[in-house]
Amino acid sequence: MARLHTPRWAWVLTGSGHFFVESFSLIHELEYCDIFVSKAAAEVLRMYRLKLDFPDTMRVLHDKTASAVPVGGFYRGVYHTVVVAPATSNTVAKCVLGISDTLATNVFAQAGKCRVPSIVFACDTAPELETMAPDGMVKVYPRRIDLENTERLKDFERTTVVESLADLENAIRGRRAELESHG
Repeated sequence: MARLHTPRWAWVLTGSGHFFVESFSLIHELEYCDIFVSKAAAEVLRMYRLKLDFPDTMRVLHDKTASAVPVGGFYRGVYHTVVVAPATSNTVAKCVLGISDTLATNVFAQAGKCRVPSIVFACDTAPELETMAPDGMVKVYPRRIDLENTERLKDFERTTVVESLADLENAIRGRRAELESHG
């Protein structure tokens, strides 16, 4: 088995369809990345007919253990950055409350505990949104609590909350530049 290149990106896919395909495509632009696939994300992958076909420099880790075993890499310095994109309102709410009972929320919690910066692409960022569903565009109306949780998450240490695909791309580009300057 080849030696694992560290440090790596950790990309968490949750069960949101909001810019899922576009977020999924961004993963391919990262050289060394582990993709954490929540149970809900696995369902979304099937709905959008996407395959987990990545280069050898990437690993795909599925939500198959009760204690989220794959997060142990945070304690060994495997990851330099976490990206949660797209992040459902459920994932955001659990992160805000400190609940880490899924692979996605465990990754976010362990990143925080290990002082690993996180970029979160929150889905519920405006009172009215248009988003792509498997069958086409739909309008959604996030609840006040969803919007409030997104705002609360912005106050978390080492957490950048982005509200658009362009913001996500810029945050990743900015983090890359930061890593290269320290490289």
